[in-house]
Amino acid sequence: HREHQLIDLSLEEVKLILFINKVDRLMKELQLTPEVMQERFMKIIASVNKLIKDIAEEEYGSKWAVNVQDGSVCFGSAFHNWAMSLDYMQKKNISFKEIIDAYDNETWTELKKKAPLHEVLLNAVIKHHPNPVDAQKYRIPKIWHGDKESALGKSLLSCNPNGKLAFVVVKVVVDPQAGEIAAGRLFSGTLKKGMPIYMNIRKTALRSQQIYVYNGAKREVVDNVPSGNIVGLGGLKDAYPGETITDEADEPFEKITHIFEPVITKSIEAKNPADLPDLAKILVQVSKEDPSLQIYINQETGEYLMSGMGELHLEIIENRIKDTKHLDIQTSAPIVVYRETITAPSGAPFEGKSPNKHNKLYFTVEPVTEELKTAIKEGKIPAGRIKKKDMDLWESLEAAGMDSKQSRKVRDIFNGNILVDGTRGIVHIGEVIEMIMDMFEDVMKAGAIAREPCLNIKVTINDMKLHEDAIHRGPAQFYPAVRMGIRGAMSQAKPSLYEPIQTMRFEAPIAYMGEISKLIANKRGQLIDMKQEGETVIVLGKLPVGEMFGMSSELRSATGGRGISSLVDQNFERLPDEIQHTIVTRIRQRKGLKADEDHSE
Repeated sequence: HREHQLIDLSLEEVKLILFINKVDRLMKELQLTPEVMQERFMKIIASVNKLIKDIAEEEYGSKWAVNVQDGSVCFGSAFHNWAMSLDYMQKKNISFKEIIDAYDNETWTELKKKAPLHEVLLNAVIKHHPNPVDAQKYRIPKIWHGDKESALGKSLLSCNPNGKLAFVVVKVVVDPQAGEIAAGRLFSGTLKKGMPIYMNIRKTALRSQQIYVYNGAKREVVDNVPSGNIVGLGGLKDAYPGETITDEADEPFEKITHIFEPVITKSIEAKNPADLPDLAKILVQVSKEDPSLQIYINQETGEYLMSGMGELHLEIIENRIKDTKHLDIQTSAPIVVYRETITAPSGAPFEGKSPNKHNKLYFTVEPVTEELKTAIKEGKIPAGRIKKKDMDLWESLEAAGMDSKQSRKVRDIFNGNILVDGTRGIVHIGEVIEMIMDMFEDVMKAGAIAREPCLNIKVTINDMKLHEDAIHRGPAQFYPAVRMGIRGAMSQAKPSLYEPIQTMRFEAPIAYMGEISKLIANKRGQLIDMKQEGETVIVLGKLPVGEMFGMSSELRSATGGRGISSLVDQNFERLPDEIQHTIVTRIRQRKGLKADEDHSE
């Protein structure tokens, strides 16, 4: 279990059941006795219940606690496809000893026949999760920020099949025969074949095509389906997870966020140049199937880049492309994705000039405050461009400590960075503000010192002098001026590189405690916690992602194959001063940038 995942779910009022995974490894690799395993389960359950009590709304805290007796706790191995819960073990007359014996005697394949994972978990879901009619009454206010008194609001709260349509795509599956199928939950209304529908993020009107309901692993074609169901919709070519589909333009559901950001990038190419068009198609499909993966094209080199959450994540994607998409590929060595930020305000406004010298813009930058940073991270302040008066947003910004006047001048919130329009009386601002936001977002994707993504920067446009004639302030003139101004201001604000740090949990027999400590120390890591449970040592360590390549094989050799590790948390921390310059120089060389900074690049 991971604390922040529970926090995210509890903030959305999701009732939890607990599945304790990788039990096979406790027996095979750590060789724990039944007593020690049960003791460990009880600790995990107590820890999860404490978090539920601390985080969930008061009325649900104790009501939603999980326990072994009622079957809301299951354990097993997703890898070996089996699971158990107390009520299932009683019903099928299976003892804990049988599970241990199955691994001692190498007969664990029998477990998936006796207690198939899907059956045990589905029983727990049916018994313990609320039905949509009950759940939506308290969940909708947390996940949909529209007007609850509107026709759609009332329909959502009651999960009304006769109300307005609201369908949220949570997964895109690519089927060889049916093409792309957008799967998700139908929160209200009835989805009918051939009805007019509207994609709110893509801003596209179209008609619904093939409609599917899921019956176990099978998909069945239907003509219509009422709210409360999990639905598949064919023919939505541009749908990505998080899309809200309604019968007409309406308030979309809040954006689906992923727990960890991608921190490692690889370039990927087809071994046979003739397969290049197929590679482009497959990468789009793969990014829809796994939204935590980011795919983009380097505009200068034309190479395809994919970013994921670690070496293993990208290896899985590579194998999927080779094995299930049947395409021969080759990839580069992994590259760490850093973050750029500033550590002080920039001082006097920095001037950005257009190439024709007829337009001048003046920018300052400063670090985003801790309160604002937290509010944006927790989703209390939504990301996006602000195009109309938004009282809710202004209130949220003020609640996070922003001055009331300034909150009304925020124009864009992008990847944790904020753009403020501090100008007064600029006649043509309405004609240029979109171009400023375009380039603000571009610079936040590629900062001043190493063209890495930016983090926690507040950019203010202080003033601008514009040419009277619109022909002299088009994108070709404006984009370079904005880019030069923002990057120039950043360079005066003590810019700094931050590196991704992962908190890892290591488990191994107690005899290997020294080896794990040494491994963490050799990786520029920091030991956070170490405790003994029976014959096992559990170590928590923070390690820079840049030092972790090849670590799983090093852990195996250091612990005789009996050590395991898992990701607990991830954040960005300032790169130590003594290696800042080296890393910045290395990144700039790799990207073909000049050694000396040029803000107009």
